Formats: sequence, C-alpha cells, structure tokens
Amino acid sequence: MTDFETITVPDHLCGYPGVAFGGYVAGLLAGRAAAKTVRVDFRRPVPTGTPVLLTGAAGGGAELTSGELLLAAATPAELGTDASDVPEAPSWAAASAAAEAYRAAPPDGSTDCFGCGLDRTPATGLRQHCGLVPGGGSGGAGLVATAWTPSPALASPDGLLPPELVWGSLDCPGNAAGRLLGGRPAGAVTAALTARLLRPVPVGEGLLTYAWLLGSEGRKYTVGTALATAAGDLCAFAEALWVQPRRTVQA
Repeated sequence: MTDFETITVPDHLCGYPGVAFGGYVAGLLAGRAAAKTVRVDFRRPVPTGTPVLLTGAAGGGAELTSGELLLAAATPAELGTDASDVPEAPSWAAASAAAEAYRAAPPDGSTDCFGCGLDRTPATGLRQHCGLVPGGGSGGAGLVATAWTPSPALASPDGLLPPELVWGSLDCPGNAAGRLLGGRPAGAVTAALTARLLRPVPVGEGLLTYAWLLGSEGRKYTVGTALATAAGDLCAFAEALWVQPRRTVQA
C-alpha cells in the first residue's frame, strides 16, 4: 500500500447531513495505524462526497486531511480499561426490549445517521438503537443497549463485518448513553474514539452493542462501549470522548 490514498466517503455513510459517520472514519484511519489499540481524534467534520487524503503519520499513526486542514488523526494508544473491566453484556431479550423501547419513543434530534438512523434498514445502516436496560447491567451500572443483526449486504468479501463498521458500531451508543443516562441534549459529537478489536465479527448473526457512562464535566462526557455476540462473548470495546458544541446566539 502506498503512503497515501485519496478517499471519498459516500453520501449514505453520513452521521449528520453532509458529515461522514465518525465511527466509519475512525475505522478507516485505524486500519492504517500500526497498533492493536488505536485512538482517533476528530479535529474537523469530514465531508461526504468530497475527496480527502488518507496518509500514514510518524509513530505508526495516520491522518486524514483536506488541503492544509487536518480533519482527523489516528495514533497507537492504550485504553484505561482492559477486556476484564468491560461490564457483562445484557441478555438478548433485555437488549431487544431496550431497542424496541427506543424505537417506540426516540429522543428528539434524531438524524438519518448510518449508525443509528431510525429509517435505515439492516442493509443500509447499523441500526444502533440503544435504549435503557431496565435495572442496568451487572454490578448495578447503568447501561444502554441494542440487539441487532448486520445484513450480508454490509459484509466484506470474506463474509465478515468490515473493521471500519465494527468501529462504527462502537460510536453511536455513546451518544445514547449521554442522552439517556446523562441527560445530555441532542447535537453532541464524537471528539475522540479509542478502540480495540478482539475477534472477527460475522454478519447475519445476532449481536449486542451496549454503552455506559465513565465521566462527565462541563460540555464533555466520556463513555465506554462494547460489541458482543448474542451469547455475550466480547468482540470489541472502546472509550469515547463526546462534546456538546457551544450554543450560538441567534440574532
């Protein structure tokens, strides 16, 4: 592979309108980083439908740029927790009930996001519809979760969920945790996502995604997210920093 390549994120892979889905972008960058655990920092929105430059960076990292502007950067990193610290996955029944409750009464501010859009089908989105898990998770920790089955239409040629979509599944649940567990308003964005992928993820089989709050201060909050099989075997986990944009005053 060359030291650089020009990529264009397709329009359907959006988070907010015209803005590339952050989890997907993070996965693309992580694929160029020489590490098992990677942190991706988002500096500016990555546009859809516009060519941008993906390059390697010093220290085994990668960068996404547009002209002279740095859009996002990936660096080898360490997580503050390991797999043994990840809360136990909820049951398939509990995660399914949480997802149905979310879809029945979604919070305001929902968008046509590839990761969590309500109008997406299994073939056109990840459908990360994370609702509250009654009673929380093991140890009493509050959890949001969803049960979902990725469509074969999302598979790579090897029949697996591509790594960039595994990263994608770890993104939107953090928004749900902030909103449903932390009372945050709509409009927050992912500022940084650090993830470790543990095993290949098949399509056409049931999966569980869940998230929990780690901390909150001012406009920022941190979350943990995880992806597991329907039986609860951990596939990937992450920590994310989310930020609420400063409100603008309308004239």
